[in-house]
Amino acid sequence: MDMLDLNRINELARKSKAEGLTAAEKEEQAELRRQYIEAVRRNLRGQLNNIDIINKDGSIENLGEKYGKKGN
Repeated sequence: MDMLDLNRINELARKSKAEGLTAAEKEEQAELRRQYIEAVRRNLRGQLNNIDIINKDGSIENLGEKYGKKGN
């Protein structure tokens, strides 16, 4: 998701509050929001899959490997 998409999401949100959206704009807004949520989830999964836990015995356990890198 690039800045143009984020700017368009914000533009549609402002227009929705001010004057309302056409049916086509509502569809566009829903699709852009879906893409945004997918991007956030992908980024979060990537971060969580790279977390290492140091156990009490000193061993290091990667959570992504432990839980199978779900969703990737």
